[in-house]
Amino acid sequence: MTTFTIATQGQGLYEFTRDVQGWLAKQPAKDGLLTLFVRHTSCSLLIQENADPEVQTDLRNFFARLVPPTTDPAMSYLTHIYEGPDDMPAHIKAAMMPVSLGIPVQQGQLALGTWQGLYLFEHRDHPHQRQVVAHLSH
Repeated sequence: MTTFTIATQGQGLYEFTRDVQGWLAKQPAKDGLLTLFVRHTSCSLLIQENADPEVQTDLRNFFARLVPPTTDPAMSYLTHIYEGPDDMPAHIKAAMMPVSLGIPVQQGQLALGTWQGLYLFEHRDHPHQRQVVAHLSH
């Protein structure tokens, strides 16, 4: 088991596929199930396209429109507003998306499709150091 630290610079998708693949290459087990779990309540984990960066831009824009900040009049019903206008919307987004992933590992490689990558989806505006725990079971 290991923990990856992912530095974010605000809302967006941060790919960490290469970090995970590098760690897997050093593991004695070559086949199994990799479980990833993010240790925070205002970000998510995704498997998403890593070929066209417009996909990440569109996802970020979609979720920003779906769950706007608490300064938006449509969000005036929210009561958890003490940590900034992006905080409760970040919790809502994290509740809508996965905080853990299971990925098969074959011959020491992630069994991802050609255009798939592993992403941390940061839902807060300010920089954070996010921790993703990885466990390979075999």
